[in-house]
Amino acid sequence: MNGVVVLVVGLAILVAAYLTYGRWLSKQWGIDPSKVTPSHTEADGVDYVPAKAPVLMGHHFSSIAGAGPINGPIQAAVFGWVPVLLWVLIGGIFFGAVHDFGALFASVRNKGQSIGEIIAVTMGDKAKKLFILFSYLTLLLVVAAFGSIVANTFMATYDENGVLDKAASAANATTAMISIQFIILAIVFGFLVYRRNASLMVSTIVGVAAIVACMVIGLNWHPIYLNNKTWMIIVGIYILAASVAPVWILLQPRDYLSSFLLYFMMIVAVVGIIGCGLMGGAHMDIPAFTGLKDTLAPTGTSLGYIFPALFVTIACGAISGFHSLVGSGTTAKQLDNEKDAQPIAYGGMLIECALAIISLCAVGYIWANYASGEIVTPTVVFATGISKMLGSIPGLGGVENIAYTLLVLTVSVFCLTSLDTATRLARYMFQEFWLEPGQTYKDAVGYKKILTNPFVATLITVVLGIGLGLTGYANIWPLFGASNQLLAALGLLAVAVWLGKEGKNNRMFLFPMVFMHVVTIVSLCFTLKANIVGIAAGAAGVTWCYVRAVIAVFLIVLSMVLVVSGAKTMIKQEKEKK
Repeated sequence: MNGVVVLVVGLAILVAAYLTYGRWLSKQWGIDPSKVTPSHTEADGVDYVPAKAPVLMGHHFSSIAGAGPINGPIQAAVFGWVPVLLWVLIGGIFFGAVHDFGALFASVRNKGQSIGEIIAVTMGDKAKKLFILFSYLTLLLVVAAFGSIVANTFMATYDENGVLDKAASAANATTAMISIQFIILAIVFGFLVYRRNASLMVSTIVGVAAIVACMVIGLNWHPIYLNNKTWMIIVGIYILAASVAPVWILLQPRDYLSSFLLYFMMIVAVVGIIGCGLMGGAHMDIPAFTGLKDTLAPTGTSLGYIFPALFVTIACGAISGFHSLVGSGTTAKQLDNEKDAQPIAYGGMLIECALAIISLCAVGYIWANYASGEIVTPTVVFATGISKMLGSIPGLGGVENIAYTLLVLTVSVFCLTSLDTATRLARYMFQEFWLEPGQTYKDAVGYKKILTNPFVATLITVVLGIGLGLTGYANIWPLFGASNQLLAALGLLAVAVWLGKEGKNNRMFLFPMVFMHVVTIVSLCFTLKANIVGIAAGAAGVTWCYVRAVIAVFLIVLSMVLVVSGAKTMIKQEKEKK
């Protein structure tokens, strides 16, 4: 199959969906540009800060994207390009974008509070606490994983005698140097735009030019060489400061500028695919469909059966529970006008779908290398595929290596962005767990006043997250896929119940909600079975088999409790309508 056809048809469908289904949702829910948003009514200069639509789009997109829409489609390509493309398009348009848009809208109409608080209003305080506990634990795992990924991306390499190997460490030192410069640039950008009222357009042009300068400097001067543990501690200190700082200082400007790197990466990829296609290349050698079970296993481990593996593996490119936490966590507190909700939430998800399709084209171009197990790391697969397509275009043969380096670097930058956002979201969750519906941390008294203090809540989160990252997070990371999709199912449930309470159409949530619950329950049952087998066989790491089995049971029970509670509420709503 030709990658150009897949890309062009996919993009056309996504644009059509935004203009039709997206607008229909806005009308059904009653998006009202005249309503004052929480960023104004609850403005505090720290978390609630109105942001211009392009700036907020940058934050939202940078936070929800990261490496997710690259990893999932590439890993799931073992089932064939047709299942991947269908799930990205159908899942993105009717599941993920609806989920993201609904979560943001519900939060905006509830003082910018999280999905947990919306559950408290519709399903009760116990349901809220269960959801927040689950969400917080999931976010701790994200902090641990992304903290470790960032530290690994920055750390120096040492030989067997403990002597620094500068040549082997150069790439990581470059990434670290560029990231540090980028943080400084973002702070300066935020100060000029928000405190000196500099023109956003002029500041953006200068900022983008400064990003290029940061890359040039980092590629040629990178004097910082530190080990993994030191970087983990530094990253912990950074996210502690970044997650309590006012969003205008770092979060908004950094994510806004970061988004240009992602846009640049996507534009380069599109040029590579189309350019290569016009030269008679860009063929995807992936079979259309390989079967109901992954027998290829290029990484050495099979994904198992297409159901539920396809729908758990491709998360950010179709639907991801993490998005509801971002939408109802940071984005809702910065939305300047309700009319911006559709382009930012629904549109942002569809852009992710486009990136997922690009990733499918990339792995398709070097399918032989991936299928043989020669190149299996998703980021490397993506960068190799796109850079080779670019290099095949006449006159661009010399840019292949440069493009590869920049593509890998761009993906690495977003890990730090996602880490910062996840920490701030975890802080919100921790605070809301101790508060009554409608309360803020300023209303708390006694020990709750201490625990809900932003600095204390963040410190606890950072210590737990970074501590987990330094120890055994990898042993429970395999559960993240199912946990994330369970979060999506519960997010769909929460918004559907809230829309029903408000007397608005919620039927577009029902099938996605049921489907994602079934997917996650089946996935968790497979996980539980595998770990029970491991326990019975006395396999190595049997302690972690017990831990994973207990977590799987906990998630299954949690899902059932919240589903029953939500179902009872929705049945009651239907009876009241009659």
